[in-house]
Amino acid sequence: MDELFDNYLLKKKIDANRFREQEPDRYVIWAREYAQMHPDSFTAQKKFLLNDTRRKYLVR
Repeated sequence: MDELFDNYLLKKKIDANRFREQEPDRYVIWAREYAQMHPDSFTAQKKFLLNDTRRKYLVR
């Protein structure tokens, strides 16, 4: 579990636990990419994917 990445997901209103449980491969890839770049760059690169992910795993 990556606490910085989980906090980022929370700011984006994405439930990190549900995302990690249901799509563990994509979670690990994204966490690794997030650690290697600035958060703004990550957001710009994943903008449309983040929107789709938020719809699936919206924080309740």
